[in-house]
Amino acid sequence: MNDATAIKGDQSAPVDFRAGKYLTFFLESEEYGVEILKVQEIIGRMPVTPVPLTSKYIRGVINLRGKIHPIMDLKVKFGMGETVITDETCIIIIKTATMMMGVLVDKVSEVVNMASADIDNTPSFGADVNPEYLLGVGKSGGRICLLLDIEKVLTSADIINMKKAAGDEDKEIMV
Repeated sequence: MNDATAIKGDQSAPVDFRAGKYLTFFLESEEYGVEILKVQEIIGRMPVTPVPLTSKYIRGVINLRGKIHPIMDLKVKFGMGETVITDETCIIIIKTATMMMGVLVDKVSEVVNMASADIDNTPSFGADVNPEYLLGVGKSGGRICLLLDIEKVLTSADIINMKKAAGDEDKEIMV
C-alpha cells in the first residue's frame, strides 16, 4: 500500500513513499515525526484563546498574522493528558489537505531524513487498536520515532470541530 514500483531501465525497485524528511517532536518522553512538507512553521508559546463547546483536545485558537488557526493538543487527542506549558512547548503549524491548524507539542527535536531502510511497518497491537494514523516506525540514531500520518490523526468530526473553533464552519479552509 505504501510501495510503488519505479522503473529504471529494465530494473524495477520498490519505492517507499514514507521515506523522506520528518520534523520530530516529543510528547512526554515519546518521539513522533510528521512529514516536513506538511509543516508550515514552528512558533513558540503564544496566547491561545479558548473556544467553548469544542472537543477537549482543541485548546482554542490563535491569531497568527491575521489568520485564525485552531490549536490541537496532541497529548489530549492521544489520551496522554493535557500538555503542560513550559519554555520548550511549541506550536507546529500544519497544513493538511483540508485546513491549516496548530499542533501543541512538548518540544521540537530536529529534522531527520528517513530512508526506506529506516522505516518499519507499524506492528500489530491487537484487534482493539487501529494504528492507521501511523505511517510506520522510524529508526534514527538508535532512537525510535512514531511517524504520524497527520491527515489520519484527524477524523472528519475533528475537522468539523476545528473549523467551528476557527469560525469557519460553513467555509472550506484552504490556505
